[in-house]
Amino acid sequence: MQVLLFEDDAVDQLRPLALARPAFSVSCGATRLLDLLQTAGFGPLSCRVRPHLQPLLAQDHPNAVAPLAANVPTLVVNARLVPSQDNLAALRQLIAHHTSASILAGHSVAAAWLTHGASTGSAPSSELPADPVAAAAHLPVREDLKLDLFDFPHDLLRRHPTLIQEHLSRRIQSADLRQLADGVFAAEGVALSNFVVFDTRNGPIVLEAQSHVGPFSSLHGPLWIGPSARVNEHASLRNAASIGPFCKVGGEVDCAIFESFSNKQHHGFLGHSYVGSWVNLGAGTSNSNLKNTYGTVNVQFGPRRVSTGMQLLGCFFGDYAKSAINTSIFTGKTIGVGSMLYGFITGHVPSFVNFAPSLGQVTAIPPEVLVAAQARMMARRGQTQRDCDRDLIIALHRLTQDERAPLEPLSQEPPAW
Repeated sequence: MQVLLFEDDAVDQLRPLALARPAFSVSCGATRLLDLLQTAGFGPLSCRVRPHLQPLLAQDHPNAVAPLAANVPTLVVNARLVPSQDNLAALRQLIAHHTSASILAGHSVAAAWLTHGASTGSAPSSELPADPVAAAAHLPVREDLKLDLFDFPHDLLRRHPTLIQEHLSRRIQSADLRQLADGVFAAEGVALSNFVVFDTRNGPIVLEAQSHVGPFSSLHGPLWIGPSARVNEHASLRNAASIGPFCKVGGEVDCAIFESFSNKQHHGFLGHSYVGSWVNLGAGTSNSNLKNTYGTVNVQFGPRRVSTGMQLLGCFFGDYAKSAINTSIFTGKTIGVGSMLYGFITGHVPSFVNFAPSLGQVTAIPPEVLVAAQARMMARRGQTQRDCDRDLIIALHRLTQDERAPLEPLSQEPPAW
């Protein structure tokens, strides 16, 4: 068998989390859907993503762009699928009956099992339909099986505390981890400084290879610290913090997800939030994750105002966003891709803007400025900027023009090189 991961139209509702990455590469808990399916034993995996992400996918996952075999049963999976063991079990049940069928989540195809061409209305055939995703919409529906999809960014924070417990429990079963203390597990090359405090009463702590923890840090499980990540001295990480590969984190972090290569090196509070890749939070940057009324948080995604039903919800940083020192971010705000923040952030921030409303300044950032900044950021981390990285930034600027439209006319800053 083989697997086809596909992005549907609803992926746009996951802005800004899934703008610079496929939806199956968004982290939740301590893993991604892509990782879960690659280790599930379903067979080779191919991916269908939005056009602007295809060059990046070809560079980062060259095997995932290979064409599907025409005569092999195929599991079709929505890229917004929650990476949970319950969902994985439902997929296994779907394929166990050996007949073509689909599973819906609301009006969306969450997954489908294609064994022959009968799904298109033709006579049974050993050939895979030319468009397996379109064919999946016409299959018989398995009403007895349920799958969960991410619909909005806050769904990740809703599911994260449960998923990190699940993912860490499975990770601990791996043979490459050694137990340092009760509930604390480490891979090879982990460096622990003196006077680190572990608290595993609420869940385990996993330190991946080459990660480093500075002195006088307080680590509370469940907690995942990714490969080559660094926790600075005097940091406090608790309540389901997930620190991605090559991140540098300090200060106070409470129930937050960090993608790779992001920095929060200094004091400041970040709670119930998502931080994309290559984000830098200036010293003293803090966010609110609880309203003064203790009520539930509403969020704005495009023209839609959505009730999350969540009392604790912070902010969502798109990739390449930055904050200046002492930036303060109000509850439930989204920060667009490539934007730079200053002062008090009381509203949602479009992509590619210098956002300083408390100073009376909101100006557009040309994509060339971010391309130049990206090259400098990557060089500091020993990474090489590729053509696909530069092209992605230019494509993201074009794709997010609708976000900046309500603020027009914005003054354009001259390129900073």
